[in-house]
Amino acid sequence: MQKNQKIILFGGCGVVICLIALIIVLIANNSSRTSEVNEAEARADSLRLVNDQLQLANEFNQLNAEFSQYEDQQVYLKNDSLVRQYNQARMKVEGLLKELNAEKRSNSQNRARIKQLEGEIATLKGIVKHYLEEIKRLGEENEGLKMEIQQINAKNEQLASQVSATTQSNQELAQTVKLAKKLNITGVSLMAYNKKGKKEKNITKARQLGVSFTVSPNNTAAPGMKDFFIRVISPEGTLLGGGPAFSFDGASLSSTAKRSMEYANDELGVSVYWDVNTTLTPGDYTVEVFCDGYRLASRHFTMKK
Repeated sequence: MQKNQKIILFGGCGVVICLIALIIVLIANNSSRTSEVNEAEARADSLRLVNDQLQLANEFNQLNAEFSQYEDQQVYLKNDSLVRQYNQARMKVEGLLKELNAEKRSNSQNRARIKQLEGEIATLKGIVKHYLEEIKRLGEENEGLKMEIQQINAKNEQLASQVSATTQSNQELAQTVKLAKKLNITGVSLMAYNKKGKKEKNITKARQLGVSFTVSPNNTAAPGMKDFFIRVISPEGTLLGGGPAFSFDGASLSSTAKRSMEYANDELGVSVYWDVNTTLTPGDYTVEVFCDGYRLASRHFTMKK
């Protein structure tokens, strides 16, 4: 009986030991599996953090590119406060990215930095959005001003053209009035006289030359004393001089002779004489008549021997 009890006792102890060993093995296996699961979860979390960091870095680079694209339009801004805000936010984001790349932290610490980075990039997005809206608004205002300036310039050109046309018309009118005041003469003639005062056909025997013409009536011309200047040019192109100088087209001209007569807007016959003081030759003589700053006539006469 005692022998059976011993067998039962030893058998029970063996069973207990086997159970304990089995439990230890199960616990060890379970612990190993838990550790593997935790490690897998940790790796997955790290990968998610790296992916989040890369996505945020890409967003940051895109924001920088978008901002730089319109950087040359900062001249539209009345102040650079938006640019300063952007630069400050950009520096914060760059600092956080460097920390994540350089420092080894736990996943929980990195998750906190990622969260902070998300907030800073959200702020940066808001600044860029506001910046681009302001650039667009001011650009549209600038285009509006350009169109307004173009319209004003077009109106100014139109007005300038009208003024130019009016000025030209006024000048033409003034010239017409000026010409209307000019005396008109007809019947210009050149005669040679001998020493007896009679007409001489032989120019070489002439002792005096006479230029005669008739002034037509002109109510537009100013009445009063009129100075008539005569210029006689010989066939050799020499002025038969001796008369006083007068002004014409801003220059001073010498005359052959002058005669002053009263003009009352009626027909007036005028004769001007010049005493010969040089040898005259046959050929074509030119006679010019001037009065009130106008050349009234220019005629050619052939004088024979």
